[in-house]
Amino acid sequence: MLERLTGNGAESARQVARETGISQQTLSRWLTEARSLPDVPAKKRTSKTWTIDEKIRVLAEAAKLTGAQLTAMLEREGLLLAALEQWRLALGDDAKASVATTKRMRKLERELARKEKALAEAAALLVLKKSGPPLGGRGRRHRRGERQMILAAIAEAQTAGARIEKACQVIGLSVRTIERWREGPDGDDARQGPHRRPDNALTPHEQARGVAVMTSPEYAALSPKQLVPRLADQGIYLASESTMYRLQHRFELRAPNRMATRSHVTRAATVHRATAPNQVWSWDITYLPTSVRGRSLYLYLVLDVWSRRIVGWRVHERESAELAADMIRHICDDEGVDANGLILHSDNGKAMRGSTMIATLQWLGIIPSFSRPHVSDDNPYSEALFRTLKHGPALPRLPFADVEAARRWVGRFVTWYNADHRHSAIRFVTPDQRHFGSEHAILAKRRALYARAAHEARTMVRRYPQLDSGRSHSAQS
Repeated sequence: MLERLTGNGAESARQVARETGISQQTLSRWLTEARSLPDVPAKKRTSKTWTIDEKIRVLAEAAKLTGAQLTAMLEREGLLLAALEQWRLALGDDAKASVATTKRMRKLERELARKEKALAEAAALLVLKKSGPPLGGRGRRHRRGERQMILAAIAEAQTAGARIEKACQVIGLSVRTIERWREGPDGDDARQGPHRRPDNALTPHEQARGVAVMTSPEYAALSPKQLVPRLADQGIYLASESTMYRLQHRFELRAPNRMATRSHVTRAATVHRATAPNQVWSWDITYLPTSVRGRSLYLYLVLDVWSRRIVGWRVHERESAELAADMIRHICDDEGVDANGLILHSDNGKAMRGSTMIATLQWLGIIPSFSRPHVSDDNPYSEALFRTLKHGPALPRLPFADVEAARRWVGRFVTWYNADHRHSAIRFVTPDQRHFGSEHAILAKRRALYARAAHEARTMVRRYPQLDSGRSHSAQS
C-alpha cells in the first residue's frame, strides 16, 4: 500500500482510498509514520507461482474482506491489490471453468470409488460362490463345523468388500441366521430326528427297481415327468414323479443339460384358438445339414396346433412357394380334411408369402395367418417342434449324405413323434392319441392307477409286492 503512495509514479491518497476502501486520513497517517522511520533495506520478495485453484481461493477470501482485514490478508499472502485486480480480470472465465472442472472431477472420483467398491464386492461374491454349492435351504441342518466354515467364508467375503446381505444370498441363508450363529459361535444344531421312517417310504429293493428302470436303455433318456405317465400307460406304478426326481438326485442319475436353453420371454397373445383337430395348423421350414459344405436341405413341416400331431412334411433341396403349395394340397387330400375355414399360420418367409402359395390357399379355402413384422417368436409351435427335432438324442451326429437319407430319418422321427412321444403340453399323451380322441380313456386309466396307489399307501399296504420277486406286472383293476 505504501509503495503506491511513495516513489516514482506515486498515487494520491484520495485515489487509493477510493480503490481500497481505506479512509484517506488513515492512509495519510500511514504515510507520515513511514517517512519518520529510518531507512531499512527492503527484503527481496521471493516470487511464488500461483495455481488457478490458489488464485480462486485468494480471490474468494478477499471478496469477503474490506479495509484493514483486506490489507492484513494481502500482507500475509505477500500480494498487492493491483495483482489481485489482475487476477480477477484474467480469471473471469477460467475461474468458472475451473470450478466446473473441479466439481466434475470430484463427481468422477465418487463414481470411480463406487464402481471400485462394486467390483470388489462382485469379485468377493464370485470367490464365495466358487467355494462350493449353496449351503442353505429350509430345514437343513448345520453342525458346528459347517457353521464355523460358513462364518469364516462370509467374514472373508466381507473383508474383501462384500455386503453381508449379498453374501448371505450366495450362501442361501438369512442375515438373521448368520447373526445368531455369530452370537454363539460354538453352538450346534439341537434338533433331533427323524425318529421313525415314513410308512410309505420306498424299500431298498423298490429304490433299486426305480434306479434300474431309470438307467435302462429304454428309459434312460426320459425325465421322470415323461417316465411316470409312460409306465402308467403300461399299468406299472413304481413311485411318484417327485420321488423319482429324488432318486435321480440321490444317485446322481441326471443327464447333462441340453445345448439349447429355454428362453424365458413373454409370448404374444393368442389370436387363433383351436378346440378340435384340423382347425389351426402351423408350418415352417428349417435347415438340415449335409456332408457338402455350404449346402443344406430344407424340411417343410406342418403341425396341428390342437393335437401337436405332424400332419405332413417334405424334404427338398430348395425353398420354394410352389413346393410348399403342392405339399399343402397333398396333405389335405391324404388327411381327408375339409380345408374350408382351416387356419394356416406361419412366419413371413418368402415361401410362405409367395403368390403361388397364397393362390393355392385361397383355392382350397384356407385362411392364411402370418407372424407380426419383426417379431421372432410369433410361430412358437413350429419352433418348439424344430427344437425337439434338432436337440433330441435321435438326431444323427453326422450330416446327411443326400436327400434320400434325410427323408428316411425324418420319416422315422415323425413316426416316433406322433405315435410314441408323450407331449408335455397335452398331458403326456401322444399326438396321435389326442388327434384321434383316445386320450380320455388313457387319462382315466392313469387317474384310477394313481388313486389306487395313493389309497394303498394311506392304508399301509405295500405297493406291488410282486416287484420284490423281480417280476414286472400290470396293476389290477
